[in-house]
Formats: sequence, C-alpha cells, structure tokens
Amino acid sequence: MVVPSVRLQEMIRVIRSARTQGEERGIIQRECADIRAQFRQGDNGERSHSLAKLLYVHMLGYPAHFGQMECVRLIASPRYNEKRIGYLGAMMLLDEKQDASLLITNSIKNDLSHSSQYVQSLALCTLACMGSAEMCRDLAPEIERLLRASNSYIKKKATLCAVHIIRKVPELAELFTPSARTLLSEKNHGVLHGAVVLITELCKRNPDTLDQFRKTVPELVQIMKGLVTSSYSPEHNVAGISDPFLQVRILRLLRILGHNNDTASDAMNDLLAQVATNTDSSKTAGSAVLYETVLTIMDINSESGLRVAGNINCKFIFTTLTTIVQTDHNAVQRHRGTIVDCLKDQDTSVKRRALELSLALVSAVNIRSMMKELLIFLSFCPPELRSQTASGIFNAAERYSPSKRWHIDTILHVLTTAGGDVRDETVPNLIQLITTASELHCYTVHKLYRALVKDIAQQSLVQVACWCIGEYGDLLLKGECEEIEPLQVTEDDVLDALETVLQSHMSSPATRGFALTATMKLSTRITDNVDRIRSIVSIYGSCIDLELQQRAVEYNALFKKYDHMRAAVLERMPIKDVQLQMKAPSGNVIPAHGLGQVTQTVLLNNPNKASLPCFRFVQLSFLLNLSALFMHKLDYTFIPPTGQP
Repeated sequence: MVVPSVRLQEMIRVIRSARTQGEERGIIQRECADIRAQFRQGDNGERSHSLAKLLYVHMLGYPAHFGQMECVRLIASPRYNEKRIGYLGAMMLLDEKQDASLLITNSIKNDLSHSSQYVQSLALCTLACMGSAEMCRDLAPEIERLLRASNSYIKKKATLCAVHIIRKVPELAELFTPSARTLLSEKNHGVLHGAVVLITELCKRNPDTLDQFRKTVPELVQIMKGLVTSSYSPEHNVAGISDPFLQVRILRLLRILGHNNDTASDAMNDLLAQVATNTDSSKTAGSAVLYETVLTIMDINSESGLRVAGNINCKFIFTTLTTIVQTDHNAVQRHRGTIVDCLKDQDTSVKRRALELSLALVSAVNIRSMMKELLIFLSFCPPELRSQTASGIFNAAERYSPSKRWHIDTILHVLTTAGGDVRDETVPNLIQLITTASELHCYTVHKLYRALVKDIAQQSLVQVACWCIGEYGDLLLKGECEEIEPLQVTEDDVLDALETVLQSHMSSPATRGFALTATMKLSTRITDNVDRIRSIVSIYGSCIDLELQQRAVEYNALFKKYDHMRAAVLERMPIKDVQLQMKAPSGNVIPAHGLGQVTQTVLLNNPNKASLPCFRFVQLSFLLNLSALFMHKLDYTFIPPTGQP
C-alpha cells in the first residue's frame, strides 16, 4: 500500500512534469475526478489526504469549490489530523459570504473549549481569518474568556482574534476593553504584541476609551525601555534591534495616546528622546523604528528639544523619499501635505530637504497649488535657500505653466520677493517670454510700472521693468488695459521713474544701462519731452562708467547726426528671433546670441580689425547696438530670410 503522503507528492511531481498547459489540465481533471470519488465513499480514512490534494489544486488556480462541504465534515471529526486539514481547507476555500461558513460555527465553538491547545488554536485561527459578523457575535464571549486563559499560546491567538471581531463588529469593542489592559502585564512577546495591536484598535474604533488607556502609558514606556536597553536575545533580535516589530507597534500606540494630551506626552518624552538618539539607522529594522519615532514626536505635544532630535531623523526620511520619487512619483504624492508642512520647520536642513522634495513633486496637475505654497515659503525662507527656491520655481513654471499670463505673474512675484537672489539668465529669459506674449504687452507694462514705482531695490525686477517701459511705453501712456485696472500715467511720470533709477545709489551699472536705453527708446514713443530725454542722455556722455558713457555718446550721435534714422533704429523689438553673426578677418562666421529658430540673419563684416570695438551685443539693446556699427564705420550686410527681397 502506498503511503498517503507519497500519493500527494507523486501528484505534485506528475503535475510539475507536464510539458504543456493542456497536459497539466488533463492531469488535474483526472485527479479531481478521483478526489470526488473519494469524497462520495464517505469515511474511508482517505478524506483528509484527498482534501490536501484538492487544496494543492486550488493553489494552482483551478476550481475546488466542491470540497467546501468536505471541510465542514473534517472540522467536525474527532481526529486531529482530519480536523487540521479541515480547518486549513475552510480558511482557503470558504469566506464569510458563503452559507457553508455558518455550518462550522458550532464546531468552532466546541473546539474553543477543547482540552488541547492545538485544537483551540485551529479554531481561533479560522475565526480570525474568515469569521463573518454573525459568527463574531456568536463567539465573542468565548474569545473574551480565552483572553483570561493561563496559556500564553492561546492568549496570543485569542488577542488577534479579538482584533478581527472588533473590526467586523465595532460595537463589541467594550467587551474586550477590561481584558486588554491586563494583557500588558504579560512577559511573552507574542501576547504583548497582540495586546498592543488590540488596544490600538480599541482606541481607533472607540475614542471614548482613550482616557482609560492613557493610564497605561507608564507601562508601555517601561516595556519600550526594556526593549531598547535589553541585552541580546536571539529569539527576538533583528539586525541588532530587539523585537523591532513590537517597538513599532508600541510607538504607534503611544502616538495615538499622546495626541493632544500634555500629560501622556510628558510621560513619553524621555523615552522618545532615548530611542531617537540611540537607535542605529544603518539597518532596515532600525530605520523602521526611527521612522515611527519621528512620526510620534511630531504628532504628540512634545518638547521643542525633542522635535529637534526628530528633525535629525526627518533628514533621513526626506533623503529616502527624494530617491523614491524618481521611481514611484505617485507613492510620494500621497504625502504631499506632510512634506509641504515641513517647509515651516525650524531646522534649516529639514527645510532644504523638504524644498527639494516639494519641487520634485510639482506636476501639471498640482502646479497652481504647489506654486502657491512655494511662493509663500519664498517670502520667509532663510537667505541661503532663496536662490534654490527661486530657481526651482522658475524651472517648474517654465515646464508646467498653464498659461503665459500665469507664467509671467509667477516670475514677477519671485522677482518682487527675491530679485537679488535669481540667476543672471532670468532677466533675458523673462524678456524673451514677454516679447513672445504680444497679447499681454499692455498688461505686463502696467504691472511692471507699478512694481518699479513701488520698489527699485530688486535689480532684476528693475531691469525687466525698464526694458518693458522702453519697448511698450506707448501702451502705458494710453492707460487702456482690459486685463488690469487702468492707470493714468503721464510722460513726466514715466521719465521721473527712469531718472530715479539712473540716479539711485542702489542701481548697478547694468541696471543704469537698461534705464538709459529705455529712456532713449521713449524718444520715439512720446512727443512732448524729447528735449528732456536728450538732456538726460547727454549727462551720461561724461559718465565714469565706460559702458554708460559709450551708450550715451552713441545715443547723442543719433540725435545729432543720424536723427533721420532714429525712429527706425529705436523701433520696437521684433517678436521673431534674430541672430547676429560676425565675420572675422579669417573669414570664419561667428554666431552671437541666437535664440530659438533663426528667422533673420545680420552678417557683420569687419575686415580691418581683429575684433569688433568693445561693446556688448545683448538681447535688450540689439537694434540700438546696430547704431554703433554706423559710428565705427564697419561694413555690414543685411541678409533677409529665404524668399524675401
């Protein structure tokens, strides 16, 4: 006679040796037919082995529902081997939605009172795994009785079974409240773990029990201290951390009990400080304990010094999340609110990591809400973080801006708040953006004029404002703008603002150059103050700064010798991109300051000199600098786009 266990092993071997899916299905169909025949024969001593084979078939994903009633019969069997297979089958083949599950309620109740702890444990495991609400109501008194048993093995399983009952039938929570507190005096780690989970569930389901369980905080603190300071225990040690699973559970419970309660928080402050400073974060188990410690410190009414200790571990968490966000963006997005809140932390290093993570979380979906938070942070962030914040906002706005107006408003807000901390390329980039947004010229020049009158300390903002006023000053003087409240501005008001920039000690030479060029450009956009403009320009003809002096001399020449060309030279910057090219004596063509797609090319021939005279070709004064070519009598050729005369 073949040993029954070998028959199961033989079936597994044959199924695994199948070469095709069809061959495997054929083998399983034959085996299932044999199993059905065994079930029909009644109690022949082979039912448990047949059910074991059926459970393996179920694990492979094939139908095994015809074995449900056999599970019920085996559970009622007095033999332990059959009862064990029956309970295992019930946990795998039955669930609370099937009527067959109700048939085992009486058997479970009888087994909960069995003299063997192993039979009791089978019943407890099955009830905790698939017990329905009706079964939980019927068997709750039995579980409460087992919570007071002397056997730790049974207590551990009964505790977790009670957790399942509370989740299924929350109104039964009061039944387990008295027993839950007494379980904390147990020395067995399994019972303690179950007790902490049970109390945590009771506090979540019934907030009225919080006051009662807050009295257990000293006991929990003592248990936690014992875990932190205990010597090496192979049974519960994980990578040098004593029972990290129990530590994590206790910390979660302490977080619930200490929330908005000063007394409970004070009782656990010393413990949390000890855990935060002594736990080794180089191990995964230690990192898990530290993570829960930080969450607890931040959620209870802890001391400020303790929060600093928690911040040390926040840095570790943010570093980890910054790595995760590269591969699983959505997983980190769920914690966006918490991450943004950390921007308000007192620790600068925590702010820095929260900023990096916040910028990484910006997307087209949340650009408006995230940018609102980042702009608020920019207004009060430490000076050492302003440049990083401004750069991050610029990059995000350029990548995800919902509209050009929103993009311009965002950059202007940054320039108003932290204009001295932005990158050098911010000014030409914003000018390029404004130039291409022709429908927003009137709106932008009005907004920039207001900002210029209000504050001239932010040099980047002043430079953009001067450029915009020089280009679109006529739109400002008209006072007609649908997008913004109209502002009545006179020619004298505009010139006063530019002259203030020129005379201010806060203005850099570059900013004065912007203001001088803008003043010159206004000479073709206004009519009543041309003499005043000529007077302002002539003053800087003797300026100590060579750049300003050269510009002033060239502009004076436009007034005197080339007045007939002044209107053409000072024309508004074209929206299309233009590229300058300089031809060196060797014949090589050197491109300069080409932006985007080249639509026009100006070739400058300079056969007599190794290099052009000392002046800069910059975007904002491109047309003006062409006038310098006339002064130096350089040969130039205008090359129109293909297809144009």
